[in-house]
Amino acid sequence: MGSFSIWHWLIVLVIVMLVFGTKKLRNIGQDLGGAVKGFKDGMKDANGNPADAPDAPAKELRDTTTIDVEAKEKSRQQ
Repeated sequence: MGSFSIWHWLIVLVIVMLVFGTKKLRNIGQDLGGAVKGFKDGMKDANGNPADAPDAPAKELRDTTTIDVEAKEKSRQQ
């Protein structure tokens, strides 16, 4: 049985393109690439290596509409 030849893979590729269409496959590829890039960026941030990207702007992690309840309660107590 062994591994598939190039012709087997080309036939499988043609069948997949006929079933899903090229646009959907392109979208899946872009989504997968974005997920991998986000994972790599997250791992870089988790390791604490900001020196790897000194030109990168600081990311705003908090949403501007988020309300910090603890800070609001502390300000009321004072």
